[in-house]
Amino acid sequence: MFKNSNIRIYIRSESIVFRKTKEDFGGLSNMATGYSIKVGDIEVRTSEALYQACRFPNSLDVQKMIIEQKSPMMAKMKSKPFRPKTRPDWDMVKVKIMQWCIRAKLACNYYKFRDLLLSTGDKSIVEDSHRDRFWGAISQEDGSLVGENVLGRLLMELREELKVDKMNNLKKVQPLKINDFNLLGHPIPIIGINDDCNKIIEKEEKDKKLRQLQLFNKE
Repeated sequence: MFKNSNIRIYIRSESIVFRKTKEDFGGLSNMATGYSIKVGDIEVRTSEALYQACRFPNSLDVQKMIIEQKSPMMAKMKSKPFRPKTRPDWDMVKVKIMQWCIRAKLACNYYKFRDLLLSTGDKSIVEDSHRDRFWGAISQEDGSLVGENVLGRLLMELREELKVDKMNNLKKVQPLKINDFNLLGHPIPIIGINDDCNKIIEKEEKDKKLRQLQLFNKE
C-alpha cells in the first residue's frame, strides 16, 4: 500500500469516475448496497457501515447502532455525534482500515466485485466528491478532478492485485494487526472463509455460469 498521499489531477474522459451508486460504476462506492459483508456471525450491509463501525472499537453501542442502519448514509451520519469516542490512533490507521474494508467487500462478493473492478481496465479510478479531497477528488471548472483520491487509489491497487491473483488468494482477508480491531466486542476474524461467504460466492458463480449459458443459447 502506498505510504505518501498527495494531490493528483485526473482527466475525467480518461478515467473511471463514480459518484452515484446507481451509475455504471456505482458499485465501486462504499455506499453501494448489494455487497454485504459477513464478519463472523455479523452481517454488515455495506463497506461504508463496516468502515464507520471500525472507528469505534470500544463503543459497542455505537457499533451496533451503525450496523443496524439500513442506509449506508444514515450509518455515516448517525455516527457523527459520537466522534469524540473515535479510536485515538484513527488518523494513523484509517487508510489501512479502508483498504481492509474494500478487500472484505471483495472476499464476500468475489465474482461480482472482481468483474466490476477488472472492467475498469487500466484507467484511473476516481471518486467524484463534492468536497472530500482526501478520499476522492473534486470536479474543477475545466472538467478535471483534483484531490488525493485515496479510495480510488486503493481500488486501483486491488485491481492490479486481482490481475495476477491466479490462486484466488483475495477470496479471504486476514484481520489487521492493529490494537482493538474488534466488532461488537469480539476480535475480527479472517473474512471470506466462513460458510455464509462461501454460499454467496457459490451463488455468484452459478449465476455467472447461467448468464454465460443463456448468452451462448441466444447465439
